[in-house]
Amino acid sequence: MGAAKGSSSGTGASELALFLDMLMAERGAAPHTIEAYARDISEFLAFLAAKKTSARKASADDVRAYLAGLARKGLAPTSRARKLSAIRQFFRFLLGEGLKADDPTSAIDSPKLGRPLPKILSLAEVETLIETARAACGASSDAAARRRSHRLYALLETLYASGLRVSELIALPRNVLAADDRVLTIKGKGGRERLVPLNAAAREALAAHVAAVREAEGRIASPWLFPTGGGTQHLTRQRFGQELKALALAAGLDPARVSPHVLRHAFASHLLERGADLRTVQQLLGHADISTTQIYTHVIEERLRRLVEEHHPLAQAHLTKRR
Repeated sequence: MGAAKGSSSGTGASELALFLDMLMAERGAAPHTIEAYARDISEFLAFLAAKKTSARKASADDVRAYLAGLARKGLAPTSRARKLSAIRQFFRFLLGEGLKADDPTSAIDSPKLGRPLPKILSLAEVETLIETARAACGASSDAAARRRSHRLYALLETLYASGLRVSELIALPRNVLAADDRVLTIKGKGGRERLVPLNAAAREALAAHVAAVREAEGRIASPWLFPTGGGTQHLTRQRFGQELKALALAAGLDPARVSPHVLRHAFASHLLERGADLRTVQQLLGHADISTTQIYTHVIEERLRRLVEEHHPLAQAHLTKRR
């Protein structure tokens, strides 16, 4: 691959060879990474060659024209962003090696990737899920099955009442309720602590769950609020997810739409729908940046837009005309 440093080529092949040599020798890039860079940059160099120019003469307008062409071909923003990243590193290399006087990508922003809106359950669907879990607590004559039902019901009520991350929920210590069962002190990401209130339904479900656990325990109590097995470990997020999907099936909901994270989303969006302050929801969720919380306002806006489109008479008339 090695090419003489400073050699010139109208196609840019020598510059690309030098760049790939650097990736391999200095960064220890894997073969498939080298191949990906070679492919992306070669396509860009071919575009430049068709315009009768080269990498050393390329301008910001050339890069923009290339990206615009990719967008017209329907290439996804993520793929365009990846190609721009490769081109950007290529030009930075040329600049650093003195093979080019400027970096034409320095003033070009990456394509906006957008952010998928989180999946949300309606209030009625959450209520159905919770009621199904509550009813299961007294439906079995088997003691172990009843304990599992109480545990799942307590998990569900606590999650929807608090909006905890699933990792925070399953790792709650038993003594988290000792000082005051009306609030939970949570240590979240980055070691940041926050207080999360619990409603009456969650407190009652937790009390019944703890009572069921204590009844089955021996002399040594588990340190976890939601123990599993012999009590030395807490419930895993995978097991909780499995039990939640089985509950969704029993409740007549699509299991693919139900997960612990979806219930966290439901907690946030339902609060905002009922007028909660965005900053308060941010604190409850433990988001470091309010922009992360703002995604839920977009969910509400999208839901309202669909509601108008589906039920407003003028919107229906407009759709009929378009057809």
